[in-house]
Amino acid sequence: MDFDFTWLLWGLPIAFALGWGASRLDLRQWRVASRQAPKAYFRGLNHLLNEQQDQAIDAFIEAVQSDPDTAELHFALGNLFRRRGDYDRAVRVHEHLLARGDLSRKDRDRAQHALALDFLKAGLLDRAETALRKLVSSDFEAEALLALLTIAERSRDWTQASQIATRLEGTGQGSFASRLSHYLCEQAVQAHRQGDVARTLVLLTDATRQAPELARSWLAIATMKIQAGHNGEALDALLSLAHRAPQGLPLAAGRMVELARATGREAQVLAVLQNADAQAPSLDVTEALAQLSRDETEARQRYLAHLAREHSLVIAGQWLAGENLSSTEAKSTIQASLNQAIGPLKRYRCAACGFEAQQHFWQCPGCQSWDSYPARRVEEL
Repeated sequence: MDFDFTWLLWGLPIAFALGWGASRLDLRQWRVASRQAPKAYFRGLNHLLNEQQDQAIDAFIEAVQSDPDTAELHFALGNLFRRRGDYDRAVRVHEHLLARGDLSRKDRDRAQHALALDFLKAGLLDRAETALRKLVSSDFEAEALLALLTIAERSRDWTQASQIATRLEGTGQGSFASRLSHYLCEQAVQAHRQGDVARTLVLLTDATRQAPELARSWLAIATMKIQAGHNGEALDALLSLAHRAPQGLPLAAGRMVELARATGREAQVLAVLQNADAQAPSLDVTEALAQLSRDETEARQRYLAHLAREHSLVIAGQWLAGENLSSTEAKSTIQASLNQAIGPLKRYRCAACGFEAQQHFWQCPGCQSWDSYPARRVEEL
């Protein structure tokens, strides 16, 4: 049977017309979608600038649905979910990004870092640690190591924290000497609880070498020596503190007086405390000097000398305690009122978050910052 070329002549124009119509329809749909996506995106930005997070999330969801291949929209949406505390949805967004095969290496690391932050904010430390370790040797290595260091500290894994801090210091992220010293002190506390006195002293000695300007290790060594009955060595440790870490001397002043009396070295300690008092007056140093005074009159002169330089309710209360008032009842009343007023002034305050406590902390219980507690009381700040 012969082929009829007439059908071919009719078919070609028809096929061309159908193809042209389909392309025009697809182009029109693409144009509509491309117009809708930017509108939703900019609407989301406007809501975000106006701090309307709920409306911004709705707009970004609309934009992502219009253009699901846009990675930046996914990142913006995931960050909004995390800021809002909706960690489950933030995790799903970032896991969806990681599941895409067309994502660049840079965006993949960025998504991995965002996923780790989701887990960290949600308190899922194990999953956060797993996600962060995948970022080692990437562009986010420094951020990942800092987050891993935070996890190790919160988990009180001081060996792991030391390894991470050492690596961070090697990458030029600054000095971690004081943190490493604190980690050694924390390990010393654990060893002491286990009854391993020898290892405790070794760790504390290493801590003094790591950061000699840190008062904590010197104080801990002095405590260990006192418990062992070596008062002379304990006083030597505190004198080293006065020389290497003078900012921490107020924490050791009272104990130095006790050791000076026990060892007969009052003159040596008196000279150290007087030098410290001349450079920077302190409530604790003044009290220690008063305790070393020969009599009550000299002690009261110490208090007056402090008040001449700095007004202090605490020192005024100490001076008033030795004043001969006309009525014993009046004296007790005034003293009780002063004691109540000066109570909050004798606390220590975290310089990072403002958390106040009656005792001095090396790591703030509130914000977990290291060395954020000055050795001075609230009144002196």
